[in-house]
Amino acid sequence: MGTSKSTYFFKDKPIFGFDIGHGSLKVMQIERAGKHNRVIGYGTASFDGDAIKDGIIIDHNIIAKATLDLFKNNLIGDITTHRTVVAIPSYRTFSRLINLPPLSGHELQEAVELEAEQYIPMPLEEMYLDYNIIKKDAEKMDLFAIAVPKKIVDSHLQLMQILGLEAVGVSTTIDAAGQLFLQDPQSDTPAVLIDFGSLSADISIYDHNLLVSGTVSGGGEVFTNRIREKLGVTQAEAHIIKTKYGLSASKKQKEISEALEPVLSQLAQEIRRMIRYYEERYGSERKINQVITLGGGANMPGLSDYLTNSLRLAVRASDPWEYCDFHGLQPPVKADKPMYATVMGLSLIPPKELFA
Repeated sequence: MGTSKSTYFFKDKPIFGFDIGHGSLKVMQIERAGKHNRVIGYGTASFDGDAIKDGIIIDHNIIAKATLDLFKNNLIGDITTHRTVVAIPSYRTFSRLINLPPLSGHELQEAVELEAEQYIPMPLEEMYLDYNIIKKDAEKMDLFAIAVPKKIVDSHLQLMQILGLEAVGVSTTIDAAGQLFLQDPQSDTPAVLIDFGSLSADISIYDHNLLVSGTVSGGGEVFTNRIREKLGVTQAEAHIIKTKYGLSASKKQKEISEALEPVLSQLAQEIRRMIRYYEERYGSERKINQVITLGGGANMPGLSDYLTNSLRLAVRASDPWEYCDFHGLQPPVKADKPMYATVMGLSLIPPKELFA
């Protein structure tokens, strides 16, 4: 990552996605041939969540050991390349849509940095700053800028070095979700994407490009903890209740709904705010009429119905595996499929569009 006029480079060689979350990691390699996506290999492993603090890997050995064990003993299929694209959690980044007069070269770089200083609550020298030009005409240009603390990125790159891997790209989890959405038959229509991680939900508005993004508390682990506290059950029991019953009809539906209402209400409020911002900035010519959920927390029963009623928009859960051919590999169980959304998005990034 780094501020430059163009952050793209071309190396058409195989890559695999590497997603390090809160206490778990996922890897996946996909072979692309036109619109055909073939899964070459994938897998997941757990590790002590204390190895990461505030997005920074502080104990590389713990995660390295879990990764090596995964590669040696628990991969489904195979990873055939040492070149990888690494995910950085979006809730640890700062992003903004910036409107500027048409500029280029050093002038554009300075303008982006000046704008970034206005919304980033950290010294710019402690950040990696990147941007993507979305639209440009004779009078103005729109670009999407993103800044990531160097300590976070560098800690992930250090892990790749320890593992003997070549990190050829760094992507946010929101960018990975957008790449996955491009595989959807309805990706030509503007959409709200909600990517549920362990601790937070990344929200983005995508219309051929990432236009608006935000993050709220409300990941799968947050749902589990709320249910555990409300029902007075163990963590393991709360997880089972969440994945088996969720918000759907059950004897505990009222209590579960009451437990999750504050989190889901905040989520819906943030989505409505982002939609208003989108409409104010881009008008209503390309109206948002779909909301897509993905990630580990998206498999909770009743969640799509709740959001449909709250937002008055069609909400559907995305099954990332419908875009790929297993080619004889054993697929993950249904409940685990959504958690591979980020790493699948990473592995689908065309090599020529990787951030350098």
